[in-house]
Amino acid sequence: MEFITTHHIIEAVGWLAVLFKLATFSMNSMIWLRVLVILSSVCFIIYSALFQIWPLLAIEAILLSINAYRLYELIALRRLVTHMTDESEPDFSGAMAYGKKRIIQSGDVVFEKGDPVDSLYYLAEGLVEIEGQNVTVPAGKIFGEMAFFNSSAERMASVRCVEDTVVYELNEKRFTRLQYEDPKFAMAVMRLVTRRLVANAAQTQEA
Repeated sequence: MEFITTHHIIEAVGWLAVLFKLATFSMNSMIWLRVLVILSSVCFIIYSALFQIWPLLAIEAILLSINAYRLYELIALRRLVTHMTDESEPDFSGAMAYGKKRIIQSGDVVFEKGDPVDSLYYLAEGLVEIEGQNVTVPAGKIFGEMAFFNSSAERMASVRCVEDTVVYELNEKRFTRLQYEDPKFAMAVMRLVTRRLVANAAQTQEA
């Protein structure tokens, strides 16, 4: 009788794992999806360990670690969005790990108005000027990103180096990869683009 009871409990754990797995297909929230997948993996690990099903235990242990890390990333991103304010300084330094380093001399043009869009730039050192707009971009900022969100896909203004400059160039492929792998960078870009769109709209209304 004791064996039957124990066997039924183990079997119930296995069915619970199946139910958690099926429930993931009805989830709209990525956080709850990850939570259910983790619970499913835990149940499958217990089930496979007791029945000594080692291949299942191995794959579920791997999936558990992967999904636990993804859940951590999602929670960290949510906290970042929650605590981020309009006054906080965006951090674009992640571009240095993905971008192609370029050293540009003072007076040289980074790109000209009408050029096709191929990259955005993180300004690590120096100072650049957006010609015709009386706007300068200091070190620690990005520029050229608006064209990625513009259907015309061409530069709206020329950018010239005011002093010797070090930039990290991100083409569209590198930019997309960085957004996926560094959510903090992606949020900083979204905030910057939103600010500039709002500012441009305000200037248009005033005109």
